[in-house]
Amino acid sequence: MSADDESFHPLGSEWEGELESMLDETEYDTDLGLEMAKDAMRVTKGELSEAEFHEKYHEDVMAEFGEDQRPTQEAFEEAQAVEEGTFSRMLEKFDGDGEEGRRDVMKKMGAGAAFLGLGAWGAADGSDPEPNVAAAEDDHGDDDGLQWGMTIDLEQCDGCLSCMQACGMENNLDQGVNWMYVLDYEDGGPDTSQNRLVRPCQHCTDAPCEKVCPTTARHTRDSDGLVLTDYDVCIGCRYCQVACPYGVNYFQWDEPDISTDEIAAQAEREGMNGDHMTDERGRWVDSRAPRGVMSKCTMCPTRQDGHMGDEKRGTTACEDACDPGAIQFGDVNDERSDAGMYKKNPSRGRALWGLHGDVPDPDALAEELSDSDDDLESIVEASEELDEDLIARAIAIEMTGEEMGEGPEHGTSNLAETERDILEFLEFLSDQGLDLEDEELLDELGISDPQDYLEAQEGNPESNFNLLDDIGTNPNVQYLGNEPGPHAEQVEGPVAYEDVIYPRADEETVNLVDKRQEVLNEGTVGDAGVSL
Repeated sequence: MSADDESFHPLGSEWEGELESMLDETEYDTDLGLEMAKDAMRVTKGELSEAEFHEKYHEDVMAEFGEDQRPTQEAFEEAQAVEEGTFSRMLEKFDGDGEEGRRDVMKKMGAGAAFLGLGAWGAADGSDPEPNVAAAEDDHGDDDGLQWGMTIDLEQCDGCLSCMQACGMENNLDQGVNWMYVLDYEDGGPDTSQNRLVRPCQHCTDAPCEKVCPTTARHTRDSDGLVLTDYDVCIGCRYCQVACPYGVNYFQWDEPDISTDEIAAQAEREGMNGDHMTDERGRWVDSRAPRGVMSKCTMCPTRQDGHMGDEKRGTTACEDACDPGAIQFGDVNDERSDAGMYKKNPSRGRALWGLHGDVPDPDALAEELSDSDDDLESIVEASEELDEDLIARAIAIEMTGEEMGEGPEHGTSNLAETERDILEFLEFLSDQGLDLEDEELLDELGISDPQDYLEAQEGNPESNFNLLDDIGTNPNVQYLGNEPGPHAEQVEGPVAYEDVIYPRADEETVNLVDKRQEVLNEGTVGDAGVSL
């Protein structure tokens, strides 16, 4: 966005213009949608109170929609006893305490930007990113409760698009309706290397899209902080898309390719404890949306609610599909989750992911090492599974770990599972007579300092950031490395979208498409203006 661009939207005037044109095509008031979106972002920035925002638009919303499920000042005075749901969270803000107070003390970890395209999501001033993210503090979300989110290591992403493929398959998305994107970019200059950004919904703690919804179809689950859309309640006004700083919403223009009967039948075939559509509250918030309704990345609530079994709690389809381990999902308030462990020490997280599923089984090693001596050379020579590098990594991981062997409070953790495997493996080596604390052994393995060893082996991201963190939405996706600069320009990635196919419930296969407009003459909300 240029210096004289007066757009309220972080993605700039061109994006705002496209949104205005799309609202003009609806039956609802364009100006109201734009003004509410503008003020919703003022609320997240702390420039306007929740009470002032809701009261300001109450009459207009009632006139336009015939209802206003957002709480007014009178509603607050009459319903202070309400304790659950989006409604109660908004009521807390009317009182001047709670969320407003917490937002004031939240640390802003990344620089915002005002540039149309990828540059809008990175450092606005071109300054060098902050080094050393190993000990970064997470001040986003509600530290007192479960908050699902992600840590995404952009330096590990190889651009294979498996995450997009898995998302489309699991959620039976129509061709071109991508709930996440993998975007390659260059920041300019002859020596600039090609980088990439992975962009799902950020599931903001203070989501502007939720504030403008007249029906509370767009809402935040109290149980885990996921920002979801109740398909049965959504009226398709698209105000949420205008208020979203990240451009992650889609409008379902026509009948979906996959019927609800087909989705239910697929869930039954796969032995799901549920229908992959309704969550634990009985609200239709998952899988593809019906006609005339908004949708976006859900972070897989039916998984989090146990519909796919307890082993899938704390996982997402995109994380499962990511071979390099770039996507780490979990409770961002819990350092024992995948997201928490990886963010706390990325070098160690990379080492753990590299050993996930590959730590030798002590039972299998027992026979091979039964006749070996207790020195390193003899032990390594006795088994094809062992080498000095593997043993060194395991020791360094153990030496840099805290509370190893304990899993997260909520959901599963691949990294915690790997820690447990490493503990068993090292205990076995110790029983074989190898003194793992011997200084000569550590010197032989090159471990003068275990953290330095892991950083030398795995690297350490040069930056950590949140997208558009300056506007106060408090996103729950933390990025490591590859922060876009203000002049980032999208370029072709290593894998073309059209080369990736995925099956759906009807057993038909489709290929990924960059833009929904390539499938329909009328584009979906979320694809306009900026090439994603």
